[in-house]
Amino acid sequence: MPLSKLLDNNKRWAQNIKEKNPEFFNTLSKQQAPKYLWIGCSDSRVPANEVVGMLPGELFVHRNVANVVVHTDHNCLSVLQYAIEVLKVEHVLVCGHYGCGGVIAALNKLRFGLIDNWLRHIKDIIGRYGDHLNSLETQPQKEERLCELNVIEQVINVCHTNVVQDAWYRGQKVSVHGVIYGLKDGILKDLGVNIWAKEEMNSKYIQALNTLGIGVTDPTQLPKLVL
Repeated sequence: MPLSKLLDNNKRWAQNIKEKNPEFFNTLSKQQAPKYLWIGCSDSRVPANEVVGMLPGELFVHRNVANVVVHTDHNCLSVLQYAIEVLKVEHVLVCGHYGCGGVIAALNKLRFGLIDNWLRHIKDIIGRYGDHLNSLETQPQKEERLCELNVIEQVINVCHTNVVQDAWYRGQKVSVHGVIYGLKDGILKDLGVNIWAKEEMNSKYIQALNTLGIGVTDPTQLPKLVL
């Protein structure tokens, strides 16, 4: 598709918005006040705003391959800090999706070059939950479960950042949630890891793992230390 086609599409889209709300762009240009930060996968089949039915200006977005939150990724951390400290978002949504190419590549030990280093973070999750993944009967089941586990782990990673920890310390209202998107039906599934405070991290983490059939009853049994 040539660029001219995209520009034509843009004009039609903008005109359609203005017909519905003549002041939409004028109002939007003067402020940005989203209540949500979306941390999702770069996959083109998961358009953040459309999935949750929100207009421009209602959802702050960060995307990367396999929706990974790494404590040395200044790009992601900068987005997180700006969203919480400047925009004052109240909810951080980590959204993965079934059929994630990055997750599947890590699980199947596929090699693509530079991105293999990024997917190392997914392989670390495989190492922590290897016994559970191996207990599943089919490859699709393993792939879907790893997509779910990846979201749960990234939620905990978000909670561990100094940005979120500092926000909670000063009493700012911020919650972190994990959801996963179904490419086949377009539905978001709540993975049950919804955290509003530091004190909830262990219990919500354990609850989410138990829901997936990974029996954990004591924090000392967790595959990694949750502070």
